[in-house]
Amino acid sequence: MPAETAKKAPSWVKPAADYGPLIAFFTGYMMNGRDLMVATVWLMIATAIATIALLIIERRVPVMPLVTAGIVGVFGGLTLWLKDDTFIKMKPTIVQLIFAVILLGGLAFGKLLLKPLFGAAWKMRDSAWRTITIRYGLFFIVAAALNEVVWRTQSTDFWVNFKIFGLIGLTVLFSLSQTPLILREAKAAEAGEDS
Repeated sequence: MPAETAKKAPSWVKPAADYGPLIAFFTGYMMNGRDLMVATVWLMIATAIATIALLIIERRVPVMPLVTAGIVGVFGGLTLWLKDDTFIKMKPTIVQLIFAVILLGGLAFGKLLLKPLFGAAWKMRDSAWRTITIRYGLFFIVAAALNEVVWRTQSTDFWVNFKIFGLIGLTVLFSLSQTPLILREAKAAEAGEDS
C-alpha cells in the first residue's frame, strides 16, 4: 500500500480488536444462561466487526487478526452447524499452535518474526530476539496444551473462565517475565554491543 494512503490508527484500535470479541463472547455466555452456542454467535459477530473496523480504520488487516478471524469463522461455524461445542473449545488450541509454528518455523528459516513487530519498542541484539522467539514459541505450545487439558477435563463454565481470564492472565504474566531480558538488552544497545 502506498505510504500516502496508509493511516495511523488511534491507540485504542488494536486492544479493541484483540479483546472486544473476547468480551463479547464472555458477555454473551453470561447473559444468555451460560449458553455456549449463543456466546459463539456473539464471538463470531464481534470478530467480524473487529476485522471490518481494522480494515476501515487502518485500511488493512494485519495477518494474525485475519488468521484468528478465519479460525473463529471456521470453528464457530462448525460449532453452530453441528451443535457441538468441541470445535469452539479447540479454537484457542489451534490459534496458540499456529502462533508457535509461525514463530518457531520462522526461526528455523532464520527469520526473527517478533523483531519487525516489536523492534521499534524493544532494542535488542539478534541473539536476544532468537531467545525471546523461542520462549514465546514454547509458551504458545504450553498454552495450547493447557487449553486441551482444561476443556477435556473441566466443566464448560470452568473452561470459559480459563479462556477469558486464565489464558490472558498467563500471557500477561509470561510477557512480564521477559522484562529482565528486554531491559538487559536495552542497556546493551545503549552501550553499543554487537549481536
